[in-house]
Amino acid sequence: MLDNPVGTPPAEIPIDVALVRSLVRTQVPGYASYRIRPIGSGWDNVMMRLGTDLLVRLPRRAIAAILIEEEQRWLPELSLRLPIDVPVPIHVGRPSKDYPWPWSIVRWLPGEGADRSPPNSDAGRRLASFLSCLHRAPPAGARVNPVRGVPLATRADPFGERMERLARATDAITPAVRAAWHDALAASPGTERLWLHGDLHPLNILVRRGRITGVIDWGDLTAGDVATDLAAFWMLFDAPTRERALAAYGPVDDHMRARAMGWAILFGVLLLDTGLMDHPRHAAVGAAILRRLAQNNGP
Repeated sequence: MLDNPVGTPPAEIPIDVALVRSLVRTQVPGYASYRIRPIGSGWDNVMMRLGTDLLVRLPRRAIAAILIEEEQRWLPELSLRLPIDVPVPIHVGRPSKDYPWPWSIVRWLPGEGADRSPPNSDAGRRLASFLSCLHRAPPAGARVNPVRGVPLATRADPFGERMERLARATDAITPAVRAAWHDALAASPGTERLWLHGDLHPLNILVRRGRITGVIDWGDLTAGDVATDLAAFWMLFDAPTRERALAAYGPVDDHMRARAMGWAILFGVLLLDTGLMDHPRHAAVGAAILRRLAQNNGP
């Protein structure tokens, strides 16, 4: 998910069931008889259910093709040490005369986004364990994402414009939110570069019956400041659950906490600002994040 001043970017190529059926039939004929159903489209990818146990992910614009190649390259390796399921590609699709980019078939992971199926209090420690296993030194060649895992000061100017637009249009930008953002910018920047998911907001965390069952959408995978991912504890949990989760994760100093809250604000503002233009679910998630931060922003 990247900054976008006009809402959800348009698809650069039409993707429909007929196209996906042709790609599957040509490249993975063993799945040719499986039913194909559209289930959604995000900023970067179109998702279609393939039979009952598989999912097809196809970039809908050129920049997303780069992101899906990162998933294809790194998720098979990373998944081996992660205690929560991730969508490891089981087939890497090739471009064709009808479709110009790589695409993936992954296992279908059960659960709904955490915005629709909230995690229970035990999920905080489970997410902490997941992040502890993920946040390790990356190998040479790990991608550097220019908008994730970076010092928040590099995002401050365009982000400030979004915040002020929301302040005029909504009541989401409270004094508590402004104070937390100020503290995040004043905090010492992180100096350690570790693997990050990079886009760990509620829509990308799957939950079933209160238990986290999957972490999806790894296009922003990068190496950088782990506070980017720790923001999830502020986006998902109340203060007691969050503090238990942070304790389980490991030492988190005041500067890292401030940066994590800043990233939570950034995700909330981006989702609300762009969602108000054309994506009600994103807007609802963003508003909920900012409301939680305004009510629950203590140390």
